[in-house]
Amino acid sequence: MLAVVCLLVVAGLPAGSAAAGDTGPGTLRVLQMNLCNSGRAGCYTGRAVPRAAEVIAAELPDVVTLNEVCRDDVVTLGRTLRAARAGGTMVSAFQAAGDRPAGGPTRCDNGEPYGIGLLARLDARDARPSVHRGTYPAQDLTDPEERVWLCVRADGLHACTTHLANTSGQVALAQCGELLGAVVPETRGDGDAPTVLGGDLNLRAGGMPDVRSCVPVGYRRIDDGARQPILASSGVTICCRRSVDMRGTTDHPALVATMIRSWPVPPPGRY
Repeated sequence: MLAVVCLLVVAGLPAGSAAAGDTGPGTLRVLQMNLCNSGRAGCYTGRAVPRAAEVIAAELPDVVTLNEVCRDDVVTLGRTLRAARAGGTMVSAFQAAGDRPAGGPTRCDNGEPYGIGLLARLDARDARPSVHRGTYPAQDLTDPEERVWLCVRADGLHACTTHLANTSGQVALAQCGELLGAVVPETRGDGDAPTVLGGDLNLRAGGMPDVRSCVPVGYRRIDDGARQPILASSGVTICCRRSVDMRGTTDHPALVATMIRSWPVPPPGRY
């Protein structure tokens, strides 16, 4: 089992302050946010999406990974990223979490499907991005929400996001192992681009279970001090990271990482 045999490599991961727009050739900025925007949870404020738009405009990310969002939130924030990073090709993807009792998607209070989203900006017009999505085989059957994953693959970029089970650490660990051990290699295919992953894994470093037990050797990891990490496979060094205050609009800070990419494919947004 991947969760048993894999160890996390964390040596050489300096923490630092990534200034907004501090990118250049061979760099990639990834922004992870959990917006708690279903309208049903106690952390819901109704102000998370406008705050997220402010953060995107200020941080100028290449990739945005979104958890606990409604489908229209992804559309709205995609427009924000497109305006902030004009030109190129915008990829916007959404995957609804399942609702086991209803046999359909989980829904926000406004009726929109609820789940996870991913935004990416590509300069290459012939990148031919493809979207891959799915539901984990391991689920906590006491939780009506079925947890899902979402990946986008393009020339020079393979990005994924997920929001793992919050009701069972062992189920979250199994989902993490499935994602990194099976889903990522399959959706990445034979391409040269390393994988970047942002999400709310509901697992902590040093916790029981420990998130590090499901991360393959060679991956780099930073986190928000809690359950939101950004991971990068070999070929990427995470040079800088910091949390961004969401000003009480959600119960999670945003997490931004600047990555230095060492593979030969020109990075999106940096031609």
